[in-house]
Amino acid sequence: MSNALNRRGFLAGSLPLVAAGGAVAAPVASVAGADLADAATLLAQMQAGKTSAEKLTRQFLRRIQEIDRRGPRLASVIELNPEALAQARQLDAERRKGRLRGPLHGLPVLLKDNIATGDKMCTSAGSLALAGLKARRDAYLVQRLREAGAVILGKTNLSEWANFRSTRSSSGWSSRGGQTLNPHALTRSPSGSSSGSGAAVAAGLCVFAVGTETDGSIVSPANRCGIVGLKPTLGLVSRDGVIPIAASQDTPGPMARSVADAALLLQALAGRDARDAATAAAPELPDYRAALRTDALKGARIGVVRNARPPLPQVGVLFEAALQVLREQGAELVEGLQIPNRAKYLETEGICLHHEFKDGLPRYLAEFQPDAPFRDLAELIAWNQQHADRAMPYFAQELFLTAQSKGDLQSAEYREALATNQRYARTEGLDALFAEHRLDAVVSPTGDPACRIDHLLGDYGGGSTLTGPFAVAGYPHITVPMGQVSGMPVGLSLGTLAWQEAKLLGLAHAYEQASRHYRAPRFLKDAG
Repeated sequence: MSNALNRRGFLAGSLPLVAAGGAVAAPVASVAGADLADAATLLAQMQAGKTSAEKLTRQFLRRIQEIDRRGPRLASVIELNPEALAQARQLDAERRKGRLRGPLHGLPVLLKDNIATGDKMCTSAGSLALAGLKARRDAYLVQRLREAGAVILGKTNLSEWANFRSTRSSSGWSSRGGQTLNPHALTRSPSGSSSGSGAAVAAGLCVFAVGTETDGSIVSPANRCGIVGLKPTLGLVSRDGVIPIAASQDTPGPMARSVADAALLLQALAGRDARDAATAAAPELPDYRAALRTDALKGARIGVVRNARPPLPQVGVLFEAALQVLREQGAELVEGLQIPNRAKYLETEGICLHHEFKDGLPRYLAEFQPDAPFRDLAELIAWNQQHADRAMPYFAQELFLTAQSKGDLQSAEYREALATNQRYARTEGLDALFAEHRLDAVVSPTGDPACRIDHLLGDYGGGSTLTGPFAVAGYPHITVPMGQVSGMPVGLSLGTLAWQEAKLLGLAHAYEQASRHYRAPRFLKDAG
C-alpha cells in the first residue's frame, strides 16, 4: 500500500513479550537452518507413534521461547495459549482410542491476533485498547480448526489494526506486541499486516498459521518472509469473528512453508457459514490436496503481467528464471498483458474501505467484545488520543479519521464506489482479461525484498500490481518462494478467477516442486 492506500501489505501469553529496540542477537546454532518437517510427515509420525500432539506442542513452545523470546527475539507471537498442552493431550487420548477429528489432528497452528477465540487468550488486533480483553466466542474458522483437530498454539503479532490506522505505519509494529522482525535479517521488515504469522511460519514456530488480507496482508509478508501465502476467494473462508476492515475485500487464509501445507490448512478453514453471507456463494468444497500434481502446469495458459515487475533489477532476473521453469514444465506463456482498468478503482477502493471499516467495527464489538472501552470508531479515535504516548508513539491515525468522516453504507459515495470496484476489477478487469486470452492464471513477481524497519518513514519498496486487482475483485492470489536477493526472499505470484483455488494450488505446487526455492531463515543481523 503506498501512502493513502499503500499496497505494501496493509491490507497488507504466558511468556513475556519482547519489543524491538534491544540488542540484536547473532544467529543461534540450534535454531538457524533447523530441519522443519512438513504437515504430512508430522501426521504420519503421529500415526506411527513416533511423536504425539503433546510432544509437537512442547517442541514448538520451546522453539518460541528460544527464538521469539530469547536469541533473535522476533516478537512474532503476541500471546501463547495456556490451554495448548491440555488440548494436545486430549487429542492424543482421542487418537489412542482410534478417533481422529479431522485432517489436522494434533497439528499446532498460530492465529493472527485479529481472529476471535472464545478461550483464555485475548483478541486485540495488536491494540492496547483491547489488551487483556477476551472474545465471547470462537470465530467460525477457529471452530472449524478445533473440529479438524488443530492445537491452537497462540496468537501472532500484526501491524496494528491490520495496518488500517496510518499511511506512515511500520509493518509488524503494534502497541501491544512491539515490532516483529524478519527472521531472514533482523533489521528488515516482515511486511504486513499478517507480520507475525509470516515470520513465525518462516522461523518454524508452528506448522502453519492463519493470516488475513484486505489488500496484500497475506501475500506481502509471505513474500518477504520467504513462505507460501494464499489469499482465497472472498467467501471461501468465513470472516465471522475476524476484526473487520472491509466486508467487500477481507478474507482469512493459510500461510505455510509449502503449498501442500497451505492446501491442507485451507481444507480445514474453508466452508459455508450462516453468519457470513459471502460464503453462501461458495461451490461444493473440492479436495485441494488432490489437486497437487507435479504436472499441473502442462498445457496451462498463463498470462505474464510484466508491468507488475518491481523496479529492482535482481527481482527481474529471478522472474525471468521463474518463467523459464514454467515453460519447461509445459506451461504456455501469454506475453504482453496488462491488468485492464486498474486505474479506475485506485481511489474508489479506499472509499469502500473507509466506509466499511466505520460500519463493521461497532458490529464486531457488539457481538464479540462488548466490554471494550469503546463502542465505535469515534470512541476508538478518542481512546488513542487519550493514550497517544503509548498507542501512537511512531505514527498517527489518519486512516481512522478519514473513515470517521464518511457516511453509512447507504450513502451515494459508497454505493457508487463499490459498483465501480466490482465493474472494473471483475467484469471489465480480470474476467475480461482471462476470457480474451483464455487464461488459467496470470503471473508476476510478488514484490521487492524486505525494506529496513523504519519507524520514522514507515515502509517502502515495490510490490506486484496483481495484489490490488485480486484483492478488490475478491479473487484468489498465491505467492510461492522464487529465490533470494542478497539473502532476502522474494516470491512469485499466481492469480486466477473466483473459486478456482484447486487449480491455483496445483499450478503453484508444480512450480514449487520444479524450482524448490524455499530456504529456512538464518536469523542474520542484516542482509547482504
